[in-house]
Amino acid sequence: MHSIKQTLERFRIVRLLLSIYRIRAVRMLFPVAIIALVYWEGQHELKQVHLGLTIRELRHVPASAVMEMMGVALLSVAVMSAYDYLIRQHFRFRIGAWSTFRYAWIANTFNNLIGFAGLAGIGLRSLLYKKSGVPAAALAPALVFLSPLMITGLSLLSWGNLTGLLPAHGLMREHKWLIFAVWGMALYLPFFVIIQRSSLFAKWINRGQGRTPWFTVAASVGASFLEWLFAGITFWTIGSHLLGGAEFVTLFSIYLVAAVAGILSMAPGGIGAFDLIALLGLTQLGHNSDQAMAVLVIYRLFYYVVPWLIGLVLAALEIGLQGRKNTDQSGEMLEPSLNIWQKIWGWPGQYTFLSDLGFWALGKLVLASGLILLLSAATPGLLYRLRMTEELLSLPVMQISHHLSVLIGFLLILLSRGISLRVRRAYLWTSVLLFGGAIFAFTKGFDYEEAVFLLLVALILWISRSRFYRISVPVSKQSTLWWLLLTSLIALGYYLLGSYAHRGFMKHLPPGIRPEWLQQHSNVAVAAAGSLAVSWLIVTMLAVLRPQRKAEEILADKDMERLEHFLAGTKGNALTHMLFLGDKSFYWAQKGKVLFAFARTRDKLVVLGDPLGPRALMNEAISEFRRAADIYGLSVVFYQATPEFLPVYHEQGYHFFKLGEEALVPLAGFTLSGKKNSDLRSVCNRFEREGYTFEVSEAPHSGTLLQELQAVSEEWLDGRTEKGYSLGWFKASYMQLAPIALLRGAEGRIAAFASIAPCYDSGTTISIDLMRHRKDTPNGTMDYLFVHLLEWAKSQGYAWFNLGNAPLSSVGQNSGALREEKVARLVFVRGGHWYGFAGLRRYKEKFNPQWEPRYLAYPASLILPILTMDLVRLVSRHPQEKE
Repeated sequence: MHSIKQTLERFRIVRLLLSIYRIRAVRMLFPVAIIALVYWEGQHELKQVHLGLTIRELRHVPASAVMEMMGVALLSVAVMSAYDYLIRQHFRFRIGAWSTFRYAWIANTFNNLIGFAGLAGIGLRSLLYKKSGVPAAALAPALVFLSPLMITGLSLLSWGNLTGLLPAHGLMREHKWLIFAVWGMALYLPFFVIIQRSSLFAKWINRGQGRTPWFTVAASVGASFLEWLFAGITFWTIGSHLLGGAEFVTLFSIYLVAAVAGILSMAPGGIGAFDLIALLGLTQLGHNSDQAMAVLVIYRLFYYVVPWLIGLVLAALEIGLQGRKNTDQSGEMLEPSLNIWQKIWGWPGQYTFLSDLGFWALGKLVLASGLILLLSAATPGLLYRLRMTEELLSLPVMQISHHLSVLIGFLLILLSRGISLRVRRAYLWTSVLLFGGAIFAFTKGFDYEEAVFLLLVALILWISRSRFYRISVPVSKQSTLWWLLLTSLIALGYYLLGSYAHRGFMKHLPPGIRPEWLQQHSNVAVAAAGSLAVSWLIVTMLAVLRPQRKAEEILADKDMERLEHFLAGTKGNALTHMLFLGDKSFYWAQKGKVLFAFARTRDKLVVLGDPLGPRALMNEAISEFRRAADIYGLSVVFYQATPEFLPVYHEQGYHFFKLGEEALVPLAGFTLSGKKNSDLRSVCNRFEREGYTFEVSEAPHSGTLLQELQAVSEEWLDGRTEKGYSLGWFKASYMQLAPIALLRGAEGRIAAFASIAPCYDSGTTISIDLMRHRKDTPNGTMDYLFVHLLEWAKSQGYAWFNLGNAPLSSVGQNSGALREEKVARLVFVRGGHWYGFAGLRRYKEKFNPQWEPRYLAYPASLILPILTMDLVRLVSRHPQEKE
């Protein structure tokens, strides 16, 4: 019994430790602690690194050695595709060998550089394989199978460190904590094998097809072994060229220990921990810090950055959902024809158009182009190239080319966002700048590598030219400040790198060599600040002076006469009357047969209620409106959508969030008789005894009446600001459009009023709109007003009376509800302090209504919390017209 109790206590401790680890702050502390420890251990070596000497070492690498190192690095990245061929075979994916290789390259290079604990690779593989028709049910086990096996090869090689086959004793003896790290990595392999062969793994991952075969386990470890082996070979190849023929076993052993530290730090690519441990190991062998740092820089560049740039190119050409379709006059959906480059790329398979992620990759290629131009301008050129360029061109031409390269670099960085968002003018300007940057890269110092890269990016943009269709996109203050901060930090980095690198480089030139263009480092600050300012000035002018800068074509229509004519022959709803407030724009789709009434908030067009028009045209009409909005980078959202239209929104790929329920009172059964309505009868009797009278004033109303109503409204507001969009506000011209229910006291003074909103459905439904009362009215005033309103509507032949919405009512009650809806449920139950959600529901229950749900329908690309804040801002916005 005592032993069982101890076991349970240990289990509780384990659960406690796991719960603590799940806390995000605790998880972040672990890698930070590892990197801090490594930095503390290696701070002496870091102080010995001189940037100028490191750049000098990099500049002296022969071209043949560069080609060899690059080839080995690219081969090492290609070897990582063994993972994807393994899951392709094990899970029987029907994907071609060449497609598998492309998918592997994209996923692995993004995962190497970005990381996020492997989430980058998992997300990209999921997108790519789904695009090729792999069902999610088969893909999920494959990704779960793949994730834990990627470090088994490093675990196997760690046993070589421990047994002495791959000696790194000096490094681990000097930094003893590394021994525990290597032991932990080595023990991962037997743990992995046990899990792979377990019955639970066979049930959940192998989908009931038995335990993982020993051959598959061996192949998994073998694929990981090849990855780490070739990565180590890449490290040794670079080290042998820069360090003068270092031994393979020695460098490979240092690489493995550094890789373990990098994995333990959980930083993307092991950056920081890997580099410092490798630096410690190389300096321990007797190499100077500058040579060791040069090895690490080239390793990072060739094994991580260059393959990732190739992965960006592949992603830009590969990743795609079905492209944006065009609609002709008849409504037939047409796809753009393929150009010759798209056909070549798609051979032998079928080309798929670029998706958002593909354009994100294009934007990052343009961003990288700008950074490469700045990096090239900030670091000294090769002397023999500078001499050759000087012989062909004059020194002033070289200096002008240098400054123009910096300016183009900043412009490309700023325009990269427009490329990601598919803006046509951004594509045109970026193409011109890429060609200009390539020319100036030649003329400033014969930097043909940068020029070739810029021309390659320009070619990829040209291949994708038909996909840049947007006229403009919304520019928010937040994004402007963010890009201003980013470019300012880049300018600061350019200044620090340029001034320090040139100064350090100058100190180590051969005697007698003092070229003038290397002595201009004092101008780096001027070049950085001037280019930053000019680039922002040019981009601002392009934004301000461009034609059709705003979505005027969409937002301009507020034709009330056309609205009246349209409603004469089209069924409306409870929200239709608020279209006459004048704060909403109209979009007429399907040749004017379908109406969308909307207001804009930031980059969203929020449609009030469902579209109006024939149901058969709705799907095509929504597609038409979304395309028109997308040209300006705007998204279409439907606020207070009804259940009747949910199938239409579902076909459009919309997601849903329940906003609440609307109270509809069936007037045929409304009566004050019965025990249930005794409270309402008591209220009515009391007000009648006190001399209150009810009347309905038909439009048009007298000016005197409207003045008195405005006084009641302002007393009710008590200094608060009117809300808008989905809520009516007091506006004299709007009040003249419908009847107004009045409640007068015994002395004839108006105590309360409610404006009535027709629903434009042939007299079937009528709704309440504006409700206001004086401060000194007794309890039950609105009850008395509503009872008489319902009786009046019944006498007028209406079938339904709409009492309005009860926000968050019946939201998130089920256990399977969305997380956001469960949070909304808590607000509904506990939020009475701020807004009486539950009290409003109880109040409307007095009149025995039928409840009908209302939804928010929004595109999957939008983030619900941000959308919610935008909607709150929209409803709380001060009305544009108030009388």
